Amino acid sequence: MFDIDKWQEIFATLRQNKLRTFLTGFSVAWGIFMLIILLGAGNGIQHAIEYSFRSSKINSLWIWNGQTSMSYKGLKPGRNIQMNNDDYFNVKNIEKQKISRLSSRFQIPGDNLISYGKKSARFEIRTVYPEYQIIENIEVKEGRFLNNIDINETRKVAVISTDVRAELFPNENPIGKYIKANGFPMLIVGIFEDKDNWNNNKCIYIPVTTAQKVYGSRNIQMLSVMMREDIGIEESKKLEEDIRKQIARHHSFDPNDTRAIGIANALENYIQTKKVISAIKLFVWIIGIMTIIAGIVGISNIMTIVIKERTKEIGIRKAIGAKPISIISLILQESIFLTSIAGYIGVVLGIGLLKLINSKLPPTDMFRNPTVDINLAIAAVVILILAGTLAGFFPARKAAQIKPVEVLRDE
Repeated sequence: MFDIDKWQEIFATLRQNKLRTFLTGFSVAWGIFMLIILLGAGNGIQHAIEYSFRSSKINSLWIWNGQTSMSYKGLKPGRNIQMNNDDYFNVKNIEKQKISRLSSRFQIPGDNLISYGKKSARFEIRTVYPEYQIIENIEVKEGRFLNNIDINETRKVAVISTDVRAELFPNENPIGKYIKANGFPMLIVGIFEDKDNWNNNKCIYIPVTTAQKVYGSRNIQMLSVMMREDIGIEESKKLEEDIRKQIARHHSFDPNDTRAIGIANALENYIQTKKVISAIKLFVWIIGIMTIIAGIVGISNIMTIVIKERTKEIGIRKAIGAKPISIISLILQESIFLTSIAGYIGVVLGIGLLKLINSKLPPTDMFRNPTVDINLAIAAVVILILAGTLAGFFPARKAAQIKPVEVLRDE
C-alpha cells in the first residue's frame, strides 16, 4: 500500500543531505554508465570483426599454390607446386560428401586491361566457376552471374563490378555490350557488387574454362571450397588434411609439408576470433560489474552512516510501538529509490552516448556499430535494483534490532 507519509520522510531526508545523496547516486550512475559504455565498445569490436567475415562463407577452405620445404622420394625441397584441373576434379569427386560448392581460379598472366570504346582501365580478371558466387557472397545487381552453360561452352562472357561500370559505362547500361579484356571481346551478362577490404569490387569475372582455352593452359591458381553447413571444426580440419594428401599424391610432395600448398580454413579462423571476442566481452563484464559493486558498497556504507545518525529517531519510533518491518521497509525504500533513479540515469546517459558515437563515428575495420541490446540494459537496471535492495537490507536489519532502552541510556 502506498504510504505518502513515508515517501515524504524519505524525500525530506534526501533533501537534508544533498551532497551525500548526490555522491551516492553518482557512484551508482557512474557504475551502470561505464557498464553500458564498455558493453557497447565490446559489441563495436565484435560487429567489426564479424563484418570482416561477410566477404565469404565462414565454412570455406581456400587453397593456393606453394613451394615445397621438405625432400620427398628423392625430390629436393624448393619445388614450385602448380595445381591444375585434375586437382579440381579430384577434390570435387573424392570429397563430394563433405563439399557443397567448389570453384577453381586460373591466373591470367600480364597486365589486365579492360576497355570499352575509347575508355580503358586496369582491373583484375578473375576466372571462376558459377559456384564461386555463393562462396564469395557476390551480390548480382543486374543481369546474372556465370552459369554452367558458360563453362561447358567456354563462352566469352563477363560479369563486371559496379566499380568497372562507373569507370567504363558512367552514362549507359552495360548489359549486352562488349568489352575487351586484354584484347579479347567479352559480352557483359551481369553487374555485381562485392565491397570489402580485399578489393573484390575491382575486378571482372569470366568462365575459367574460357580463360584456360584462350591461354592454352590447364593450370589453376586457387581452389575455393565451401563445406556443408553441418561440418564442424574437427571435420573441417580432417577435410583440410584429406585435400592436402590428395594434392600431395598428385604432385609428389610430403603430405606433412604445409608450405607445398597453402590452406586457409575460414571456419577455424572464425571460431578462434569468436573466442577472442568472448574473452573481450568477459573482461568487459568483469570490469563493469566491479564498477557497479563499488557503487553498491558505497550505498551500503552510506545507509550505515544514515542509521547511525538516526539512531535516536529509530529508538523513539520503536518506543512508541513501531514494528521492525516498518523500519526495515523505510530504509529499504530509500535505498531502492536512490539506486533505481541513479541506475536509470546511468543507462540513459550510456545509451545516449553510444547513439551519439554511432552517428558521428564512421564505421572502421576495428570498430563498428557500438550498440547495446535494450533488453540487456533493462536487465542491468533490474540487477542493480536487486543489488540496491541487498545493500540496504543489512543496515536496515541492524536498525530494526536497536533497543529503545539502549538509545535512552546512550543519551
